Amino acid sequence: MSESPRVEQLLAALRDDNEALRNHAASRLGEIGTDAIPNLINLFLEDDCVIREAATSALVQIGEGAITPLIEALQEDEEWAVREQAASALGKLRAASAVGPLTHALRNDKDGAVRTAAIWALERIGDPEAVPALVDALMDATLREDAARVLKKLGDSRATDALVEGLQASNWIVRRHAAEALGKIGDVRSFDPLVQALSDEDWLVRRNAAESLARLRDSRAIDSLVSLLEDENEMVRDTVEGALASLGWTPSSST
Repeated sequence: MSESPRVEQLLAALRDDNEALRNHAASRLGEIGTDAIPNLINLFLEDDCVIREAATSALVQIGEGAITPLIEALQEDEEWAVREQAASALGKLRAASAVGPLTHALRNDKDGAVRTAAIWALERIGDPEAVPALVDALMDATLREDAARVLKKLGDSRATDALVEGLQASNWIVRRHAAEALGKIGDVRSFDPLVQALSDEDWLVRRNAAESLARLRDSRAIDSLVSLLEDENEMVRDTVEGALASLGWTPSSST
């Protein structure tokens, strides 16, 4: 039973200053299984992040049996800290059945920390079903960096238009991820915007745009890339040289 002395003793051990003891308690609670789940979720309200993480570790060890209670906590709990930690745990469990609830939280949860945790969880799960919600998150100033990063990993063409817009974002991190993601996606619609990004004020954006143009395998990019052989940044110059070589250009080609 969840109130058994053994469970209570292990729950108390999660608060101990000794890391080895906390880890042992988390492991043992994980072995106990579903009986410990309600109390572990309650620990998400603890102020100490170490205790919250120990509870999450135990739930992750429980595995599939913890998924439904965690989804319920994400959807129904009134405390943002519980919803945030539930999202994190679902990501660590890589629970495919949680993608729908996580995308709903990303779009609708009133707390920014929960929405951010949902993005990180969706990144871990890596399901393309999350793409539309992540595209929407690009419009949120507090989420767009994380959303762009995850869209880059997913490499789904449904994000092309939004990522092209991301090349014009004021945030250089968003532009950087967008330039890299478009190369991974490989959609020809990104060719002209990537050429324009070669003139970006940030060197990382220029470098990523050059690399992505090489991935598109379109020789029309050569002239624009050649102009960057004199770029002030060595990393950009090195990347451009590699991009030009992959497109079949050699120094003799320009003579």
